[in-house]
Amino acid sequence: MSPGFQGRRRPSEPALPPGQYLTEDFPVLSAGPTPRVPRPDWEFVITTETGAEFRWTWDEMWSLPTETPTVDIHCVTHWSKLGTNWEGVSLDTLLEGVDTAADYALVHSYGGYTTNLPLDDLRDGQAWIVHRYDGGDLPAEHGGPARLLVPHLYFWKSAKWVRGIRLGLTDEPGFWETAGYHDYGDPWREQRYQGD
Repeated sequence: MSPGFQGRRRPSEPALPPGQYLTEDFPVLSAGPTPRVPRPDWEFVITTETGAEFRWTWDEMWSLPTETPTVDIHCVTHWSKLGTNWEGVSLDTLLEGVDTAADYALVHSYGGYTTNLPLDDLRDGQAWIVHRYDGGDLPAEHGGPARLLVPHLYFWKSAKWVRGIRLGLTDEPGFWETAGYHDYGDPWREQRYQGD
């Protein structure tokens, strides 16, 4: 059978990670109830492996320089959404004055959710704390008032309702990772579950 009969990809079609389908909407998936965190009560804390803490209130966070990344996002449940628009503070800005020898980060959320990442994946323009989506405030069901955005990994790594990051010398699995999801979660390598 010639390639023409098998349905070759058209050049205008977007390249998606393996096993993904394109969606125009923004599915809502959560591991539990949606926390409602009033902005005056929200804070973000980076804790180093030595216990040193770096804290930002809501007003302090959003007085920092923000960026407006436009990125593709990929969910482990097989959907991908292209060209999403966000506004937030780069982790490069937040880690700028943090003295650490850590190689790993454990992200904590309001509501108890956690996820682990190599610290290098939060640096070099790869990750943000975002509070706006598509020109408006980030809705609570999508992680508002603020969430982590790490678009090069499956979206469960972009923790909703983020409240802090603990840096460590060893890798510590988070919520989904202890349930069998992959420790890293690269969508282009289909790292959905342990052993992938």
